[in-house]
Amino acid sequence: MPVRDARVPRQLWVEEPAVRRRMPDPVRTAAVRAVMIVSLTLIQAMVAFLCTLTGSLLAFPMVLGGVAGTVGATWAVLDVWVTRQVWNQRHGVVSVPSSTARLIRRERRRSRRAERRAARDDAAGINGHAAGGGGRLSRV
Repeated sequence: MPVRDARVPRQLWVEEPAVRRRMPDPVRTAAVRAVMIVSLTLIQAMVAFLCTLTGSLLAFPMVLGGVAGTVGATWAVLDVWVTRQVWNQRHGVVSVPSSTARLIRRERRRSRRAERRAARDDAAGINGHAAGGGGRLSRV
């Protein structure tokens, strides 16, 4: 008779598929750099605030450093955005089935095929015989 209370051990770690795709390496590098700069700027702003409250001599240099850090943090965040845009332009954006770009490319291919077909038919003549090529078989 089997034991009913025998439990299957529960796994400690269960792999789940990622919901979003991984960021490209240059974008991820810029994002990590931006997070580091923003966090250091926030720490510097907090130190400047506390120095100002205590009336320390370091308050003025820390405030100036905080302003410079804010400019640098803004630059770093813009760098992430620009790097992402450049990467998308160079490597292409994954298009979804409802993409208008895909529809435009499809229409362009159809029109090019129709033009080539019309040019071939004109070169072969109306009856399928070339103008100066007597004795040639027509295409079917």
